[in-house]
Amino acid sequence: MVHIFFPSSGRPKAVRTTVSTLTLASMLALSGCATTPPPDGIMNQAQVQLQAARDADAADYAPVDLDFAQNKFQQAQAAMANRKYDDAALLADEARADAELARAKARLGAARAQIQAKTAANQQLRSQIDESLATEQRQNQQGQVTPTQQQTQDMPAPANSSLSEPIPQGQGFQTIPQSTTDQGGHP
Repeated sequence: MVHIFFPSSGRPKAVRTTVSTLTLASMLALSGCATTPPPDGIMNQAQVQLQAARDADAADYAPVDLDFAQNKFQQAQAAMANRKYDDAALLADEARADAELARAKARLGAARAQIQAKTAANQQLRSQIDESLATEQRQNQQGQVTPTQQQTQDMPAPANSSLSEPIPQGQGFQTIPQSTTDQGGHP
């Protein structure tokens, strides 16, 4: 019978322990070389979201959230410099999330400001309408003609025009009925 492996009973116990220890040490050395790669993609995403938050005026509408995002991004940069890539990835992801929150709050704040401006403009228009109606009612009570009554009366003809009698039926312009089979637009 042929054995591929030598039976372990023929080796001394010290050799087996040494081989096991060397195997374990080489595995640990190789695992130490296989570290996490730098989280460049996550860092770039965080930086893009920070810039988007700044562009959305987060400094005005959500300064606390923007500050959190900037601080976490700076911590992520420091972790990258110290080659602590796992920590850098985690901090960069948190910075990205905080920047997104700051941007959303900034957009909400800007929308609320626009709503307040439109509400104020609408209130001003309502006040003007109310004043106009009150003025019209006072004029109506005093017997003056209101603008709505003026619109229902005929306008006078200009001084240099002459009005004549209306043209009797059949003597003016005549309309020719359109034929349903004619496609060219000619009678």
